Amino acid sequence: MSETNTKKEYKLSPVPGIAGKFISTYEDSKGLLKAIDIHDDDKFNFAYDVVDALAEKCPNKTAMLHVSKEGKERRVTFRDMMKYSNMTANYLHYLGIKKGDRVLLILKRHYQFWFTLVALHKIGAIAVPCSFLLTKKDFEYRLTAGSINAVICTADGDVADEVVKATKNYNGLKAKIIVNGAKEGWSNYNRDIRFFSPDFKKPSNVACGDDPALMFFTSGTTSYPKMALHTHKYPLGHYVTARYWHQVDPDGMHFTISDTGWGKALWGKIYGQWLCEAPIFTYDYDEFFAKEILSMMEKYRMTSFCAPPTVFRMLVHVDMRKFDLSSLKNVSTAGEALNPEVYEKFYKATGLKIMEGFGQTETTLTVANLKGMEPRPGSMGKVSPLYDVKILVEGGREAGVNETGEICVDIHESKPCGLYKGYYLDKEKTDAVMHDGFYHTGDTAYKDKDGYLWYVGRADDVIKSAGYRVGPFEIENEIMKLPYVLECAVTSVPDRVRGQAIKASIVLTKGYTATDKLRKDTMKYLKSNLASYKRPKYIDFVSELPKTSSGKVRRAEIKKKDWEDK
Repeated sequence: MSETNTKKEYKLSPVPGIAGKFISTYEDSKGLLKAIDIHDDDKFNFAYDVVDALAEKCPNKTAMLHVSKEGKERRVTFRDMMKYSNMTANYLHYLGIKKGDRVLLILKRHYQFWFTLVALHKIGAIAVPCSFLLTKKDFEYRLTAGSINAVICTADGDVADEVVKATKNYNGLKAKIIVNGAKEGWSNYNRDIRFFSPDFKKPSNVACGDDPALMFFTSGTTSYPKMALHTHKYPLGHYVTARYWHQVDPDGMHFTISDTGWGKALWGKIYGQWLCEAPIFTYDYDEFFAKEILSMMEKYRMTSFCAPPTVFRMLVHVDMRKFDLSSLKNVSTAGEALNPEVYEKFYKATGLKIMEGFGQTETTLTVANLKGMEPRPGSMGKVSPLYDVKILVEGGREAGVNETGEICVDIHESKPCGLYKGYYLDKEKTDAVMHDGFYHTGDTAYKDKDGYLWYVGRADDVIKSAGYRVGPFEIENEIMKLPYVLECAVTSVPDRVRGQAIKASIVLTKGYTATDKLRKDTMKYLKSNLASYKRPKYIDFVSELPKTSSGKVRRAEIKKKDWEDK
């Protein structure tokens, strides 16, 4: 059935507010999203067409409520957002930053990130968000690989010092700008910004449509980070993210937990939310404390909340009944697969069903439990109408029901709005994943008879033991049911007989100690609850799991150490 005929079966649903100029949606009689059109996007620029448009439409409406680590509140309206992004654009232009320049943003959760990002969109420079946890070696790679022209950096900690060390042999910077502090050799954002005009003239050659706007360094769970390049159309792809997955309320408050150095921040802290005219909440904390986050949700009456599974694993170990979360209407998660055990514990404590989703740095929300769907614990949900996804097995055949294959996006006719343009300056890596009419995600899953997708693991994480292919996630799900397990990771180790054996690395909850008895009890439980070929041969109790700075478990690092040691 063609896409056009599919749309004819459903009613055209009005898209409220400014998003209606660019987006049309089609829903069934139950309100389930069935198709989406994105149009008139060749001239789209989020800064002008959303931020400035909202500053004119509803100047006093809250765009962001920002709380600093000291507890200081800043309520930023859309008029404020236009004003300060204009001042920032003028400031950056004065420092020599122009259309096409690549600007590294290392700004934690500082409110200046939003002013700067919007300003870069106005200028037409390419924003390159980056984690503040990186060191000299990381910055050396990013500066060179991204041909970075300027750095805008937090004054917190020693991040700026690491950047300076990394620039000793790099001569490509026009400017180094520091935020929330002063440092010799750096321009001072907080001091200087006051002297620039709140009016910024829109350039005649404004960046828009297919022009580059953003560049993300991928998480690098299996290799050194690649640079995924997105265009100015990318924000429009997040309308589904905000309206149908986060289910934001224009009169409420949305809270996504993410550092601004990662793509998830732009999934949940600006684009789709403001397309839906919904305020966002940002807490600029240094260290995560579950009770503190719950207190914030209670105090500021959050209506929707999104966080990675790691956060939910911590939240369920707190007595959430002590907090008034009655304002909360929808919760969602992505970043890595959510264990059903965590889903059930959260539901029991709050009565809210976590709406899981799946996407990558290279995409927007691709698979999800959307508005109107009944989530199935452990399932990523169904394919977003924005994407045409196939589960493919070796040879390019589409997998059957319950057959594991790779998640692939069909790009035979065109690329969906939100799919990246390619890896910056790396045609070889781009061609390695975009070929034969598909974008190959490298993630594996299977689809049940009702169309729900179930995550298996990264293709590189699949364990081949004694002729069986075993996904780590289903074993991890079983281990997570044990009351003394906080989190775990399943990987392979070399085995003379099987080729590969299965190992489980387990982090215990507070109050439990690693003992031989606990290891035997764990083995006994798994023997009763897993098929013989899925049982871990080794149990390793560890204090923590290696993770990327975005919070994803680095199974590849655990595996590499075990294979090198043998």
